[in-house]
Amino acid sequence: MTWTFTDDVATFLAAAGASLAARPVEHTVALTVTERLRHAGPHHYGGGDPVLGWWRGPDGVVAGTLVRTPPHPALLNSLPAGAVGPLAEALGAGPDLDAVNADRDTAALLAARLPGYRTEQEQRLYRLGPRRPPSPAPEGRARAATPADRALLVEWVRGFADATGQSKSSAAWLVDEGTARGALTLWECGGAPVALAGRSRMLAGTVRVTLVYTPAELRGRGYGAAVTDEAGRAALGAGAAEVVLFTDLANPTSNGVYLRIGYEPVSDRVQVRRNP
Repeated sequence: MTWTFTDDVATFLAAAGASLAARPVEHTVALTVTERLRHAGPHHYGGGDPVLGWWRGPDGVVAGTLVRTPPHPALLNSLPAGAVGPLAEALGAGPDLDAVNADRDTAALLAARLPGYRTEQEQRLYRLGPRRPPSPAPEGRARAATPADRALLVEWVRGFADATGQSKSSAAWLVDEGTARGALTLWECGGAPVALAGRSRMLAGTVRVTLVYTPAELRGRGYGAAVTDEAGRAALGAGAAEVVLFTDLANPTSNGVYLRIGYEPVSDRVQVRRNP
């Protein structure tokens, strides 16, 4: 039973890629992040080298992973309880566990090993069950974003980052890459865009709905629910077996919206940060 670490995404995926792909709903973020590292290079998310690790159980099979792209928190997936102590021993003295995104049980075990963590955010992972489009539907229609929408899209992606506490540095890249893939959906009303939803690349048959954003002055009219439903419909139409999304549990409005349009809870994750 041991942890192995590398900064090379090809080495990581050769060892742990099949383990991630075997549970693509729960591992959706790790799959997306490593796919971007593979295509865009090791410093796509920031200047520091990535830290990529996998835990092998007594049978030699990969049974847990760590993905960290500085300056972002370490993402822990599917760790058995017995892997947490060795992880703390291996990385606890350095910066790589200063901030962690993990399931509740793993976060609690890590906090017990390395005291001083505070909770920054609690998230819920949802998967799409039978679709239930908004009824009544709001006025307007969905359309794919085009390069002509770029300035507005960059502004909205930055607004989404502000609202969710994420970095705005990659907003232009996300817009250009998503537009090129046809993966940004706009809800348009009266000839003007009023809401946005994006989609990740399909990996292991799974697509994640991302970047759901409605400007503050246009909220409460059903546009966010409609554009999210359309993004899910587009993912299914492209062949996705699973469509997932994350919500902030501190936002009861968005959680209620997603439940109403057919999303079902899967699991909760906690983002924690160690006090300086």
